[in-house]
Amino acid sequence: MLILVLGKGKTGSLVAQVARERGHGVRAFDIAENEHASALTAPNLAGVDVVIDFTAPEAALENMRAVLALGARIVVGTTGWYAHLDEMKALAIRRHAGLLYGTNFSIGVQKLFRLTASLAQLEGYTFSIAETHHISKLDAPSGTAITLREIVAAAQPGANVEITSHRVGDAKGEHIVTSTGPDDILELRHNALSRRGFALGAVRAAEWLSGKSGAWDFREIFDQL
Repeated sequence: MLILVLGKGKTGSLVAQVARERGHGVRAFDIAENEHASALTAPNLAGVDVVIDFTAPEAALENMRAVLALGARIVVGTTGWYAHLDEMKALAIRRHAGLLYGTNFSIGVQKLFRLTASLAQLEGYTFSIAETHHISKLDAPSGTAITLREIVAAAQPGANVEITSHRVGDAKGEHIVTSTGPDDILELRHNALSRRGFALGAVRAAEWLSGKSGAWDFREIFDQL
């Protein structure tokens, strides 16, 4: 496969490294080289199997519009743009393109989502979420924390699930789901030791998306990797 990585930050650079380790060809643009999606033209996407985006919310939105309009395929690891999700899914379907998005591409976090869904079945408990990321992360709360809150809310409609966000140094990402009952407290915790888990998940997602048309949340398909 030939993968085009958008974003040369810490995660984007690691995505490119992991893709090469898995035998793929890699090209990469940073935000300056692809301002307002200007580099995402038909000639530049010729031969590219999948684009992977780890940029910023506004840039990701412009990148998706350009890639999907050309009928190409894109994996989006950037969060903070989900107010436009329905629009992007409709564009992917209309143009017979491929869109795979997710608030977190770590397989460990995907397991956390499922464990949280099970924990949320408890009656008589209140739930809260705490998340910690690096100081340069733009969105707060994190997309992963929002997903966790949605999972709890699906099991307990009307529940007030407070999210506490912390931005500390170069923290890779920690999420804690706390369930407090009258007699005990249960916690689920995922602490990323490096960004490699996110990068590997994104590359495996790109491998899955290659040749497909449609729109999927990573939570729907990670069992197929």
